[in-house]
Amino acid sequence: MVMSSSKQRDDINLAVVDYLESHGYAQSASIFRQEANVDENADPARKAQLSGILEKKWTLTTRLQQKVLNLEEQLKQRDKEAPFSGPSRDKRMPEEWIPRPPERFQLTGHRMPITKVIFHPQFSLIASSSEDCTIKIWDFESGEFERSLKGHTDTVQDIGFNASGKLLASCSADMTIKIWDFVNTYECLKTLKGHEHNISSVVFLPSGDFILSASRDKLIKLWDIANGYCVQNFSKHTDWVRMVAVNEDGTCFASCSNDRSIIIWCLATKVPKMTLLGHEHVIESIIWVSDKSAAQILTFSGDSSREGKTNGDIEQQQKTAMLVSASRDRTIRFWEVLSGCCLFTLAGHDNWVRDIRLHPNGKFLVSVSDDKTLRVWSIEHRRCIKTLQAHPQFVTALDFHSKLPFVVTGSVDNSIKVWECR
Repeated sequence: MVMSSSKQRDDINLAVVDYLESHGYAQSASIFRQEANVDENADPARKAQLSGILEKKWTLTTRLQQKVLNLEEQLKQRDKEAPFSGPSRDKRMPEEWIPRPPERFQLTGHRMPITKVIFHPQFSLIASSSEDCTIKIWDFESGEFERSLKGHTDTVQDIGFNASGKLLASCSADMTIKIWDFVNTYECLKTLKGHEHNISSVVFLPSGDFILSASRDKLIKLWDIANGYCVQNFSKHTDWVRMVAVNEDGTCFASCSNDRSIIIWCLATKVPKMTLLGHEHVIESIIWVSDKSAAQILTFSGDSSREGKTNGDIEQQQKTAMLVSASRDRTIRFWEVLSGCCLFTLAGHDNWVRDIRLHPNGKFLVSVSDDKTLRVWSIEHRRCIKTLQAHPQFVTALDFHSKLPFVVTGSVDNSIKVWECR
């Protein structure tokens, strides 16, 4: 049995009193307050934080119990099927699993097209943003809607969690960035203003102390979350900056634009290091490749001479830094950052490529497009190995869970789909 601390006991007692009083059991609350010696002059902020928490915890516990029961039932079913699995059955390991139809859930509730979908880094939750000015939270294991975050007055263009998942950042065509509490109140903590046009991208730095934003005003801004001030402007693009993406260690970031260029920036010196050119139309999305996956992709590319040579050496790590980009020219390009060279191009979509994600195993890339499909690409063989007719209209957003076998997509059809990998 785990013993509660004095503070935990006090919090539990306060929560019980709150529950009793809020449900009309005033006499019972008074008796309990007296017997448990609950401080009537407890900190108001603390009382507000504990308000309604018993019901929330009960709901969460019930939901977790149901998930445990469902998982146990799935395990029983797989145990029953295991003896009958013959040599013809698929022998792919879990790390080789890819999204397959049909979708597990179709989530509806947004009133306008979806602009972004992301998995929470800790919980079984998805956050989605939309042209309807809202952010919605969903449970991807049950398919249940959780809550809406409202505050923006125009299209919410992008959203992103910090590493712990305790904060959510959003940016909008209303020219503001909002920081939301994702632990207790789910309310907006800060609103950042400074851009002079539609803000298309927002991302936390790994440290969690700063965020980067990109806008149609052609600027990238670095913001200090603690005080809400812009501390640096980055200016070199000649047109709308569509997206910013930060590398693993937070030393560099990349930006892509309607000007068809990708610029690599050094955060320490605040100056551009490299410009990547080659796309023939607007670049919609960029992602950094992890060091491990980059080494693997270089092996696929036939550059075996550089395997195993990172060893903490910064210069060598830079040599294997890799980026992937998706464009309205219908192609996906893999770039070696230091040299600025395009390693190879994936072509096959029939319309704009809107979003991309690397499979956690580093062997596959997943993309979505205005051709209404989700495609899985083998990086080693540089070809599409699976095409899903994902939505009846343009597919605008995509995310791949880093640990669990789930993919989520969002569309102009106002819906979100959760796909299971197997």
